[in-house]
Amino acid sequence: MSKKCKYAVKALIALAEHYEQGNLFTADISKAQNIPKKFLEQILLELKHAGYLGSKQGYGGGYYMKKNPAEITVADIYRLFDGNIALLPCVSLLRYESCDDCLDETTCALKREFAKIREQTRLIMVNTTIQSFLTPEE
Repeated sequence: MSKKCKYAVKALIALAEHYEQGNLFTADISKAQNIPKKFLEQILLELKHAGYLGSKQGYGGGYYMKKNPAEITVADIYRLFDGNIALLPCVSLLRYESCDDCLDETTCALKREFAKIREQTRLIMVNTTIQSFLTPEE
């Protein structure tokens, strides 16, 4: 996971902690989550353009979550910032590409096993929401 993606998740967690309670300034998120402010500004803009966040200028301004934290998955954010969940392009669900060094995809052991890895990883990521980070496991 890239640092940008990790910071996006951390910023969403901070905003989720204040969901429907008001807006947060970039500086406050930056300080609370130890994210460089300039880098965070870019990340928040990307999240806003993707429809996860809204913002307000002036008094009472800042960023707020437009979507419920229980509806935003780690898979959503990972795909937004890092692309494929699959470790090999030949097992990607959304951006399939054949491997240039593969002799026969139908019998390729790498494809078979990495498809299993992709599926298990994908299932965990789609079932882990931003809300999950706020709810301790029992």
